[in-house]
Amino acid sequence: HRVLYFWHYVANRILTTLSNMCTDLNLTDMETCYKVFRREVIEEVLPTLKQNRFGIEPEITAKIARRAYRIYEIGISYSGRTYEAGKKIGLRDAFKALWCILRYRLGD
Repeated sequence: HRVLYFWHYVANRILTTLSNMCTDLNLTDMETCYKVFRREVIEEVLPTLKQNRFGIEPEITAKIARRAYRIYEIGISYSGRTYEAGKKIGLRDAFKALWCILRYRLGD
């Protein structure tokens, strides 16, 4: 049984769209949590990271886009979890991600 909460889906689409507008990218899911980097890329970006939890996704996306690295998306399969199964994201995290998208659009 696949779990995908409607409002989580809507929030993800909004955040991804705003992130794409701010970074001039065309990602399908900015909050994917699966990201792979070449060593030299992560060595450059890692020391500048400030966020934790779900703010890290828009921060990494903005900083990688600003440095003009090529980004490739590869499809993954996803099996959602319920809150009882350990899902941790909530409305507060959506607002934090929104704040991070705007913050890292302006620099930092």
